[in-house]
Amino acid sequence: MKLKVAYKSIIGKIRPKNEDNASFFYDQSNNILAIVADGIGGNRAGEVASKMAVDGIGKRFTNQQIQTVKHASKWFQNQIDFENQEILAISMHDQHLKGMGTTFVGFINTGRNYVICNIGDSRGYLFRNTELTQLTEDHSYVNELLKAGKISKQAAATYPYKNVIVRSLGISSNAEPTISDGRILIGDQFLLCSDGLTDLVSESVIKLVLQSNRSIAEKCEKLTEMANQNGGSDNITVLIIETRADQGVDNHG
Repeated sequence: MKLKVAYKSIIGKIRPKNEDNASFFYDQSNNILAIVADGIGGNRAGEVASKMAVDGIGKRFTNQQIQTVKHASKWFQNQIDFENQEILAISMHDQHLKGMGTTFVGFINTGRNYVICNIGDSRGYLFRNTELTQLTEDHSYVNELLKAGKISKQAAATYPYKNVIVRSLGISSNAEPTISDGRILIGDQFLLCSDGLTDLVSESVIKLVLQSNRSIAEKCEKLTEMANQNGGSDNITVLIIETRADQGVDNHG
């Protein structure tokens, strides 16, 4: 099985800078870790927090040999705890970085299995057999209302506080991610993205782009372009992992 990865991150039309970060890394067993992080906190703080999460967790992954789903899940939990404390410590000692934080969504493959971890409202999706399934849970105020049955899914799409998140790295000493796992099938596509995409491009449109004949690099380009054309009100980051019937791992989209 061959995994291919591509990503694209743009500033959008409104924000003064890009506080999103994304990248991918390999461990000693040639498994892939892919990450998208969306910084929060104003000034340059959000940018610093998201970069810390991507670079710090990514660098530590390169020294690992992830063997099982259980190992990957535990490793993700440990990394979230560690990076949360790192961000909190730096924000407390640097006035310019006070209050910084970041969302996080990460993907690890262990052979033919995957583990996906998120905290905040950056999302992970699986596109399989023409169906798009959200694998992550939004840790947002509006999703809490939705789960409690206090608003409808239609109302949630335009709710005035839809971007208020209730969990992230850097908010409190207790960071609780959502972690799930499953099998990888040939032809699967995994999409990681910041809310700059999902706020402005519907899941039905995302699905159409994913099922097109474009390369995954072209799909990333197209999705970020569409979100920008639809207003570009936030930074926009898209990362796609594609599986093919082949040997080895490839990182060219």
